[in-house]
Amino acid sequence: MSTDQIILFCLFGAVFGLLLWGRFRYDIVAFSALMVGVVLGVVPTKNAFDGFGHPATLVVALVLVVSAGLVRSGAVLLITRTLVDASRSLGAHITLMGAVGGILSAFMNNVAALALLMPVDIQTARKAGRQPGLSLMPLSFATILGGMVTLIGTPPNIIIASIRQDALGEPFKMFDFAPVGGVAAIAGLVFVALIGWRLIPARDDASIGESDLAQYIAELTVPEGSKHIGKRLAELTEVAEKSDVAILGLIRDGKRRYGQARNVALKAGDALVLEAAPDALDEFRSTLDLALSDTDREDRLKAGGEGVEIIEVVVQENSRLNGRTAQAVGLAWRQRTILLGISRQGRKITSHLRGTPLRTGDILLLLVPRDTAAHVTDWLGVLPLADRGLAVTENSKVWLAIGLFAAAVAAASVGLIYLPIALGLVVVAYVLAKIVPLSELYTHIEWPVVVLLGSMIPLGAALETSGGTELIAGALIGLTEGLAPWIVLTVLMVVTMTLSDVLNNTATTIVAAPVGIQMAQTLGVSPDPFLMAVAVAASSAFLTPIGHKNNTLILGPGGYSFGDYWRMGLPLEIIVVAVSIPAILVFWPL
Repeated sequence: MSTDQIILFCLFGAVFGLLLWGRFRYDIVAFSALMVGVVLGVVPTKNAFDGFGHPATLVVALVLVVSAGLVRSGAVLLITRTLVDASRSLGAHITLMGAVGGILSAFMNNVAALALLMPVDIQTARKAGRQPGLSLMPLSFATILGGMVTLIGTPPNIIIASIRQDALGEPFKMFDFAPVGGVAAIAGLVFVALIGWRLIPARDDASIGESDLAQYIAELTVPEGSKHIGKRLAELTEVAEKSDVAILGLIRDGKRRYGQARNVALKAGDALVLEAAPDALDEFRSTLDLALSDTDREDRLKAGGEGVEIIEVVVQENSRLNGRTAQAVGLAWRQRTILLGISRQGRKITSHLRGTPLRTGDILLLLVPRDTAAHVTDWLGVLPLADRGLAVTENSKVWLAIGLFAAAVAAASVGLIYLPIALGLVVVAYVLAKIVPLSELYTHIEWPVVVLLGSMIPLGAALETSGGTELIAGALIGLTEGLAPWIVLTVLMVVTMTLSDVLNNTATTIVAAPVGIQMAQTLGVSPDPFLMAVAVAASSAFLTPIGHKNNTLILGPGGYSFGDYWRMGLPLEIIVVAVSIPAILVFWPL
């Protein structure tokens, strides 16, 4: 063993020891290891930052921006309200989302499948008042499992097909992976849905339930041409309850109606009086395609072109709003700002919002031109609350956002364009179409995750170029000499899985597939079962957040630590090996 190999093995051991310990954040540990590797000369200086431009790192960053665009456009809400019910039990929710994720990832890249479903899962968790970490890891694992079924579902399958063509003259076809990958995926999904999610550690401080948020009294208007004109107000109750919105009454011709309004047929211009948290209010507005109470000013505000944002502020004693109405201070025409809602600690508000005198301690929900929040709050003399990422869903762009994303995924799936390029084009299109505001472009990226990947990839490459992976392969061949072929196959799967948890699964496949072919030739048997074993094992990276891009994607949003993954991942990997070996021997006999 060379000096470089010893240093690299020690570095990897130190990194994983510190990450499992959890005392220091994962990005600091990984970046420190990279710097030590450069100083000690095992990572070339010119390659030290190659990981930050690696496709895996770029895909993670781009997917997070695309996911934000799908949320902002209303695409996620469309899926949520047609597919997901927040009242379902956690187990039922995980079963449904896992099945959908598994099927989608079989026919599209599993990273793209997770990108589509991750914001749906997070939003459902928010509505249900539970931690997103309880369901994000099962969803990630389900999309990884589903990708094993077809050629295009996951990069290792594409690489295996290419290596088979070089070695044997013919690649694997689209559904050659289905018999073995399908068995592994079904067994894995059953485990994840019934048992696996129960092994995830719960964190009380990660709850994002709506109950902790301020409830606002707000108004939404029935616009001209609305499909709800003529309906009774009571007919909107089911949608309101699903969105966690309480309908308090109706304002028509300036007069407030309460209980008796339930049976009134709606007309254009009617204002619904509601009580809801900001996210629930936006969901209700988007679902029913209602307008803000001040539609004329809303149109002028958006016509400015710079976009809008929602802020929350508290009225202070010296505020120019104290004792006055939003209309009286000229909030709309002086500051191009719309009052969306008022939270008054449970006290009733009996007049139009903009005609309601405001008091010290009132919490206001304001719609302001983008990047003017500081100026507006200073002019009003109000205290801004902490930013909670509130946004206005742009219903009109929902199909544009879905179409761009679907086109990119389809083009990448059939090989017309490289996935990172396809996602990059989607991000550019989202910015140009103002689906994702330019000012928010970088705020949606989990930078600690990017640093983790960018730091670990050069270390993995150094291990490969130093001969460290070949050393492992040679030891593996020597270890299995004289054993029965099915035992050799099992050892190959276990070692490949272990490597995939440490290295990128693409790099693992490139190293392990030739080793599998060499083993088959040594034993005098067909190489196909060994290639299938490598394909399944390389995709089964469930022990760490760095083995597969999907696991990396959920690290930040799920609030996980490095050591959380093995709790569900270890038994899942054991199950995959246990069901895959018999399946390989049946469908790809030695």
